[in-house]
Amino acid sequence: MRRRSRRRAVPLVAAAALGLIAGCGGDGGASSMPTVSVPGTSTASAASAPHAAKKITVSSPAFDAGGTIPRRYTCDGENVSPPLDFSGVPGDAAELVVLVEDPDAARGTFVHWVVWGIDPHAAALGAGEVPSGAVQGRNGFGKRGYGGPCPPKGTPHRYVFSVFAADGKPALSEDASADEVKHALAGHVTGSGTLVGRYGR
Repeated sequence: MRRRSRRRAVPLVAAAALGLIAGCGGDGGASSMPTVSVPGTSTASAASAPHAAKKITVSSPAFDAGGTIPRRYTCDGENVSPPLDFSGVPGDAAELVVLVEDPDAARGTFVHWVVWGIDPHAAALGAGEVPSGAVQGRNGFGKRGYGGPCPPKGTPHRYVFSVFAADGKPALSEDASADEVKHALAGHVTGSGTLVGRYGR
């Protein structure tokens, strides 16, 4: 990010939902940062940012908020990222960041997807789409790109799809982790929003 990123960092993170029988429960994919409040969790608020972040509305034509994520977007299907729509992006945004995490994983929050460098004028991402110029970081499986829901049998896990508007472009390596992206975003988020989906077996 720009030089301003050297000031005191205030973690701004969104947690997402879904745990995997092996991958989601692994320590390697756990995220150590606090998360924006989602139903059923006790978390830090985005309001702690140096400047109040505007609300971005996040939705998907594939599933309703709080609804079931279709099989296609999980490890049981095609394992491609679901389509996402967003509105209310602040006019001063330099880029968008999408983060997908599972706070229900047995060994802590598990990262399913992190992608940055998205054009702030984009209003949507298609299924399986990574926009030109965007960069995908490492997920909890140790791979770059999207890794869909794949929970053990039992209670469905929650998945939080978060969109952040940043006032600058973070200086990140191509294999950056979600925590590294979160640190780079600290103090630079001008807008954020989440969409929670569920998946179980």
